[in-house]
Amino acid sequence: MKQNVLKTAIQKGKVVFGPFMKTKDPSIVEIAGIAGFNFVIIDMEHGPVNVETAESLIRAAEVANVTPIIRVGENNPTQILRALDIGAQGVEVPYVSTKEDALRVVQAVKFAPKGNRGVCRFVRAAKYSALDRYEYFNIANENAMVIIHIEGIEGVKNLKEILTVKGLDIVFLGPYDLSSSCGFPGQVEHPLVVGKMKESVKLAKKANIAVGTFVDEIEAAKRWIEAGVQYISFS
Repeated sequence: MKQNVLKTAIQKGKVVFGPFMKTKDPSIVEIAGIAGFNFVIIDMEHGPVNVETAESLIRAAEVANVTPIIRVGENNPTQILRALDIGAQGVEVPYVSTKEDALRVVQAVKFAPKGNRGVCRFVRAAKYSALDRYEYFNIANENAMVIIHIEGIEGVKNLKEILTVKGLDIVFLGPYDLSSSCGFPGQVEHPLVVGKMKESVKLAKKANIAVGTFVDEIEAAKRWIEAGVQYISFS
């Protein structure tokens, strides 16, 4: 199992970029790596991708030296462990709104004693048991990234408490869902939406947790980087 270079980069304060992938074509994932992106988010919430296809997309990411992240469909331990078992180096979990939601994500990502992830060492992530079992459990706990999506007003209101959960790597602010929750669907530049996001960035940075978001345009990426966002999902 490789060291998670994306996690290391985030911990060093670097800014990283990667697109959401709704494609089922491994070539597109390879192209993203060749183009120089740091990560790809294989989308199993909104896209047509199933677990079998996702595994092939992860292989393509590894060939192109781009870190594979999976956005699962819901805060579900089985979906999370299957994503990690096939080799994802992190999971993005949608609609985290409370401290309890965040705890459930961390518990599902981490093996005991840090969590309660279901144990199987005969999976791709463990090289189908070729990797020493104890080494696998330790490395998996160290490498797997926990990325939670704050996408609604409830999550923003509870963010200070959410940020007390140990094991979070990135708080991802979903501008489109947040705009809908604010009553302005699609208006990601609305002052209320931008204000809520900036407030959230400040809280997360104060808690020493990295922040991510989605942008449609390069200029928006520049603005959010200036505001302190490190994990930029572009287009």
